[in-house]
Amino acid sequence: MVLLNTLTDSLVTLRPFRADDAVLLHTAICESLPELKPWMLWAHDGYSEREARDWVTLSRARWNDHSYFGFAITVAGTGEFLGGCSLSHLHPVYHFCNLGYWVRTSRRGQGIAGRAAQMAGRFAFERLGLLRAEIVVATANLASQSVAEKIGAHREGILSNRMVVGSEVHDAIMYSLLPSDFGLSPRL
Repeated sequence: MVLLNTLTDSLVTLRPFRADDAVLLHTAICESLPELKPWMLWAHDGYSEREARDWVTLSRARWNDHSYFGFAITVAGTGEFLGGCSLSHLHPVYHFCNLGYWVRTSRRGQGIAGRAAQMAGRFAFERLGLLRAEIVVATANLASQSVAEKIGAHREGILSNRMVVGSEVHDAIMYSLLPSDFGLSPRL
């Protein structure tokens, strides 16, 4: 399967992570730790540049084997690093995935996560042939809920004990995007 790797809406660009993104990723994560730590298992005090390099390497390898699609979110035209968006946990039988996103603290509240989530969702349906993209958000993560709601994701309910971050167990809200949300027909 050949996949076109870069997506853009003229303001935001999504592209696979590159080896030279590690320093930019590390800087953005360190800037954003207070907002990321409650919700992201990998976000912790002392997050190192080596961890960022290792993650970029793993993300690139998993892209190549089509098991995980990690996108760097950048400003179209300038390439300024804004955050990350991913399609993970691709289910080979039921044709769905998880869709996740985060934007560095200094650029939050500008609609970037929503733009990225919409582009990644369209990629999931048009290029991967998936039938559903799930956005699973802790009930207390109001910022990520707001993104899902602004892009028109379907709120399907609350899942008890759905997320674990460190030693914290969280209930989560299940949102979904479907091909029809993009004017597409499901295809198998």
